[in-house]
Amino acid sequence: MNHLLKKWLGLGLLMGGLPVVAPAATADDSSRVRQAHRRVVFQFDNRYSIIDGKLVGINGLKLAVEWKGRLRAGAGGYLLSNGIPSQEEVPTGLPTGTTAELRFRYVAAYAEYLFIRSNRWELSAPLQLGVGRFFTSFEHPDGNKSKDAKSTVWLLEPSASSHFRVFPWFGIGVGAGWRETLFVDHSLDEALDGPIFYGRVKLFLGDLYKTARFKRKLFSQQHFRYQN
Repeated sequence: MNHLLKKWLGLGLLMGGLPVVAPAATADDSSRVRQAHRRVVFQFDNRYSIIDGKLVGINGLKLAVEWKGRLRAGAGGYLLSNGIPSQEEVPTGLPTGTTAELRFRYVAAYAEYLFIRSNRWELSAPLQLGVGRFFTSFEHPDGNKSKDAKSTVWLLEPSASSHFRVFPWFGIGVGAGWRETLFVDHSLDEALDGPIFYGRVKLFLGDLYKTARFKRKLFSQQHFRYQN
C-alpha cells in the first residue's frame, strides 16, 4: 500500500509541473472557446445600398487576419450586382435606341474592432477606405457596347455590424452604415453618397463539421452552456 501511495504522489507531482489542458468537451466548439492569437477570416460581403436614387445590390469578397478575437484587418473587392439605368440622356452621336447603365466597382482596405464577442453575440464596428471606378456603359441596338470616361472615386464607409448564433454552426447577422465619397465632383457626391445595409445568414463550417463528426444533435443548445 505504501509503495502504491508513493507512486501516486510521484505522478501527482509530475502532473503539477505540466500545463493544464481544458477537457475536449469544452474546447472543440468555436462558439465557446477563446480564439487563437491569429486566424484568417474569409467572408462574402454582399450588401444593399442607394446609388443614384435607386436600391441596388453590391457583391463583395473580403479576406482578413484576426488578432486575439478582437481586431480584424484586411481587404476586399466590390461591384454592382446589376447595372443601374441612367437618368441622364444618351450622348449625341450614339445610335437611337441606345440604353445606358451606371457601373461602379472598387477595392477597399478595412479594419474592424469587435466590441462584444460572446458564445452567442458579436458586435463590431468596421471601417473601410476604398478606391474605385464609376462609369456609364452604353448598349447599342445592334448589341455592341461602349463606355464613357471612367471617374476615379475615393470613399469612406463606417458601419456597425452584429450577429447572433442560433446554433453553434448557424447564425444570423445585420449591419448598417454610410458611404461617403471623397475628392470627387459634386454630381458624383449626389449619386454615390448613401446608406449601406445588409442582413445575412452565417454558416460556421468548422462547427458544422464537428457537429457531424461527433454526432451531436443538429439543433442542440448544450454547447452554449458554460461549465464550471
